Amino acid sequence: MITNIPGYPRIGSQRELKKACENYWAGKISLEKLELTARLLRKEHWETLHQAGIDLIPSNDFSFYDQMLDMSMALGVIPARFQELRRSFANPHCLELYFAMARGYQKNGFDLTAVEMTKWFDTNYHYLVPEFDDSQTYSLQSRKSILEFQEALQQGIRTKPVLIGPVTYILCGKIKTAGVTRASLLQQLLPAYLELLAALRNAGADWIQLDEPSLVTDLEPADKILYQLAYTAIREAFPDLKLLLTTYFGALEDNTELALQLPVNALHIDLVRAPEQVDSLLKMLPENMQLSLGVVDGRNIWKNDYAASLALINRATAALGTERVMLATSCSLLHVPYNLDDETALKADVKQWMAFARQKVQEVISLKKIIAGDTSLLAENQQVMEQRKTAPGIHVPAVKARLSGITPDDFSRAHSFTERQPLQQEKLQLPLLPTTTIGSFPQTVEIRQLRSNLKKGHISAEQYDQDISVAIREAISWQESLGLDVLVHGEFERNDMVEYFGEQLEGFAFTQNGWVQSYGSRCVKPPVIYGDVWRPQPMTVAWSRYAQSLTGKPVKGMLTGPVTILQWSFVRNDQPRMDTAFQIALAIRDEVKDLEDAGIAIIQVDEPALREGLPLRKSQQDTYLKQAVDAFRLSVAPVQDTTQIHTHMCYAEFNDIIAHIAAMDADVITMETSRSQMELLEAFAQFRYPNETGPGVYDIHSPRVPGVAEMGKLLQRAAELLPARNLWVNPDCGLKTRKWPETEMSLRNMVQAAREVRKQLV
Repeated sequence: MITNIPGYPRIGSQRELKKACENYWAGKISLEKLELTARLLRKEHWETLHQAGIDLIPSNDFSFYDQMLDMSMALGVIPARFQELRRSFANPHCLELYFAMARGYQKNGFDLTAVEMTKWFDTNYHYLVPEFDDSQTYSLQSRKSILEFQEALQQGIRTKPVLIGPVTYILCGKIKTAGVTRASLLQQLLPAYLELLAALRNAGADWIQLDEPSLVTDLEPADKILYQLAYTAIREAFPDLKLLLTTYFGALEDNTELALQLPVNALHIDLVRAPEQVDSLLKMLPENMQLSLGVVDGRNIWKNDYAASLALINRATAALGTERVMLATSCSLLHVPYNLDDETALKADVKQWMAFARQKVQEVISLKKIIAGDTSLLAENQQVMEQRKTAPGIHVPAVKARLSGITPDDFSRAHSFTERQPLQQEKLQLPLLPTTTIGSFPQTVEIRQLRSNLKKGHISAEQYDQDISVAIREAISWQESLGLDVLVHGEFERNDMVEYFGEQLEGFAFTQNGWVQSYGSRCVKPPVIYGDVWRPQPMTVAWSRYAQSLTGKPVKGMLTGPVTILQWSFVRNDQPRMDTAFQIALAIRDEVKDLEDAGIAIIQVDEPALREGLPLRKSQQDTYLKQAVDAFRLSVAPVQDTTQIHTHMCYAEFNDIIAHIAAMDADVITMETSRSQMELLEAFAQFRYPNETGPGVYDIHSPRVPGVAEMGKLLQRAAELLPARNLWVNPDCGLKTRKWPETEMSLRNMVQAAREVRKQLV
């Protein structure tokens, strides 16, 4: 029975890639040093899987920034604005162009905005969106996938190169000029794909993995034709190449027949997200096709329940025989941390329930051993499964009782936004186009060291509080000098917008090295929700009260919303996810009321991940959205009409969920819109969104400093789409990852842009 891993983490167990990239960007290390770090990480990756006994080991799953951007570079999908920059380099395929597309470029006479970024299906991983226009021509450009296959081969390991499939690549991109269609794009891109596949075959590859997660989404009839055209062309060009069509994150459902008709050698399916699909597939699978069973969870950190997995595997082998069945993780292990063995501080009982990437690889091998007769592995696993069900802290009667006591009135504010808005305006006395930031300010080395010193016991809590107080005081003074209208305290005491809250809530556990990639060099360390969630005491009130005492301007209280805490944690899998979300919402509800009682007039409850949890199938979306909106409303409903509730959302398409965003009934929503040049705001205009909005006017994920005119133009565009009286002015997102000099210049330009546009509108 063949074992198969669709992909492996690439950042390094100690975030080596993150550190190397950031040092390279800062000019602290050479390109050669960066590439050496990458080679060492790939070597470790391949050796780990080879020594474990995995048969189909992935290559080209490594990326310096993003695998979709890698595919764009391979096919020559370079936006028109980068073409002159490309010509200026001696090597047109160099990493400097690659990073310029990812991060923007502002030097040597160029001022280029980065390509758009959005969520990879329903994950917290962000990809760089391909941009297609009529000026582009496509051919094999970057040979990265070929070179990495050869690199592994030199180690004595024949890998399975991983490519984004042609249809998913097109469907996840954006067409920028009229006249370009998906069908015409496929015709133009297919020769480049075929050239790439030929190069991989000639290098010695026998298996090629083509990732097509779009097959688990709702497809238009024309998109289904694209699949048939693409894979027929590939098979005709390479009749002997073994193709592994890989789907994940959901069920094939109405695309099952389409997937099974494609001329591929094997089909990978996600049986963690959609175990129910196995039976129909077993009945319909062509005799010449193998089935890769994704039974080990690639999205969560819980130990595999071998008995449940074996039930699926046994059904498959009974129908197909072992030679046609592959054992695999459900998707790439990109979404889980590296190695549980690196965790020395986790409580022993919680740790024994968990598995990181390295352990999940072993789980695939263990399942194969159990099938071969090693029953001791199954007995040990079942003992752990049973122990978890009754462990202390898993089920808290008081929490469950409060959840069951929720009534419909608990989800609604006392009056409508139309009634609240004038009361809030009278209380806050803000100008037209009020300026603010999303919440966090740069986390300097000194601030991070301060938190580290407290955790290690090198300084007292009193000294820590004193130093954080100084940072907050300086931030308040600095914001006043810039002329911002609504201030923030800067979040210097917070390690992460989810972890900070999880550390103060019961039912959470925390890792030391449980890092996963969010985008580029940005890594997050998700908390682990293992039991019922409740709030023992206030979490943010003291610092918010202190910040407000330093100024006469309003200071926002800053909280993370229940759905985002849920989405950006590794969530228990022994109860419905939304039960956990509502438990978190009740904890946030208590915090919101305490902030209001402390005199905080504006409270921001961020929900950047609300759309991230949206099911990929439209038939399931309304149920999720209603529950997600209810969780948010439950958390903010008890405040008075004069208290202004803000929320924030990250990169996402809003058109299809705008009614549900309106149903959240936040007084103000801020969102990321600068990379799309306010395109996302069009959904709000078409819907006639009634509440206030703060469309981001500059991209905080790029180090470039936008000018006054650039931001002014975006503001003018926003004022054309929505009533100016309902507009706020803010960056795209929090400024935690930026440096102070660029932050100061950008915010100074933002305030000036608001003032100039304000004059034009009055």
